[in-house]
Amino acid sequence: MRLDLLASFNAERAVRRACVVVTALGSGDQRLVRAAEVADDPLAPALRAALASGRSGVVGEGAERAFLTVEIPAPRLLVIGAVHISQALAPMAAIAGFDTTILDPRTAFATAERFPEVPVIAEWPDVALPAYGLDPFTAMVALTHDPKIDDPALVEALKAGCFYIGALGSRRTHAKRLDRLAAHGFDAQTLARLHAPIGLDIGAASPPEIAVAVLAEVIQALRKPRPSQAAEAAA
Repeated sequence: MRLDLLASFNAERAVRRACVVVTALGSGDQRLVRAAEVADDPLAPALRAALASGRSGVVGEGAERAFLTVEIPAPRLLVIGAVHISQALAPMAAIAGFDTTILDPRTAFATAERFPEVPVIAEWPDVALPAYGLDPFTAMVALTHDPKIDDPALVEALKAGCFYIGALGSRRTHAKRLDRLAAHGFDAQTLARLHAPIGLDIGAASPPEIAVAVLAEVIQALRKPRPSQAAEAAA
């Protein structure tokens, strides 16, 4: 790979943006295609498919054959709320391959003692999230049940297009949440991306069981995205 191309490739990786290096197998010519540039590329359908699957490979036939080297940022999980569910969820998510972080401004809960192997940010979402950098390869779960903490985080997650956004609470609680979020200008289609009540419906009752249900739903969103989400990720 040319040095200038490698530098551009590494720059995209550093800021967690998906991209593809296209190598023409006949001539050896290479180019970097950023996710935002896919629509204007002659290989747009193949590039969208590659970005959606995250798999590198050969596309095309004959003289048009090319190898696509796909770079997809590693999935992250941001947990809003250092609660009992989080204590079970964080280690499981880490085992499943998610770069997991806990965020909670309540310093009595957000401690290294309660989360010994997971980064903990004891700040309000509006303070911490700009530096954290939400993106479409991040999942967010809001578990505090406190609108003062959860709502600002959910607003930013919706703006950033996180691949999964879930929030704890009953259907009545969620209906009130939707009213509050709608006041921020989100339309019904955007708000429909929120998973609430959170987690797959497996009859979970205890905090560890709820954590299992939440993690399963996050994995489902990552590996089997809704058609609209897959299109957004490849756009």
